[in-house]
Amino acid sequence: MQLDKLFHESPVFLAPMAGITDAPFRHLVCSFGASAVVSEMVSSEALVRNSLKTQRRLIADNALKIVQIVGANPHHMTESARINESLGADVLDINMGCPARKIVSNESGAALMKNEDLAVEIVAAIVNAVKIPVTVKMRLGWDAEHINYCSLAKKFEDVGVKMLTVHCRTRNQMYSGKADWSAIASLRNNVKIPYLCNGDIKTPENAIKSMELSGAYGIMIGRATLGRPWLLRQIMNFIQGEKIISTPSLEEQFNIVMQHFYDTLNFYGELHGVRVFRKHFCWYSSGLEGASKFREIINKSENISFIKDRVRELYEGGFIVKL
Repeated sequence: MQLDKLFHESPVFLAPMAGITDAPFRHLVCSFGASAVVSEMVSSEALVRNSLKTQRRLIADNALKIVQIVGANPHHMTESARINESLGADVLDINMGCPARKIVSNESGAALMKNEDLAVEIVAAIVNAVKIPVTVKMRLGWDAEHINYCSLAKKFEDVGVKMLTVHCRTRNQMYSGKADWSAIASLRNNVKIPYLCNGDIKTPENAIKSMELSGAYGIMIGRATLGRPWLLRQIMNFIQGEKIISTPSLEEQFNIVMQHFYDTLNFYGELHGVRVFRKHFCWYSSGLEGASKFREIINKSENISFIKDRVRELYEGGFIVKL
């Protein structure tokens, strides 16, 4: 499916999340029918240096392949874009929204919003370097005194960007407070390219509200999918007026968790895979009876058979309270 076709059906995207939206997780979310998923951000400099860890993030998905790159060096960003295109990316997304200190300390991520000239230079160079669509994910601005998403959006449109995603907080807010969906409604009258609303979208009902208040063509959801990879499908059903798929039964959830676990082991190798997956066990077990004791035990084990038995016990004895 091409990017422009998604906007005929109110798209629901999986947001890029560092250390989370790896190939196994993207594949799982796609299996429930998400419109599109975005890779965890890829360091432009690491990719140019041929980092194996970075290349792992480029493994193809069974959906539209959107790769997000991060950096502040125009040459490295352009080279990274070309490499990703040659490896099969369908869409190139530029990260101007990450608020993490280690990212903004290098003038990357949300820090680029403070330097509009450099931000536009990078975007224009990438658009001219590749044939695939280029998109940008950003925030409202650096802080409450510097809200410049609208001026940047127009400049990005002028140099050829095909879609925008706006996380409805400033960088200084990080993930605190509430995302202000209505703050980006003015984009409808200022740019012609489609844009997605991002931030605090957790249920089918508030997904609809976020689109109404923001005027967005679609939404992008991140943290709410942790432990609930079926959520995007439920939201898509609701937006399109279809019957919402039910939350999987405990038995079905057990099978989903174990398939995700084994896919992760196959992708990373057993030892590293177990360690990578511990955070997912925490999210999946949230709301289940005995979850606290389960996490305490599971975080100390690297024995695959032992872990499977403990997961089975959790889902046979637990009761679900999450939606």
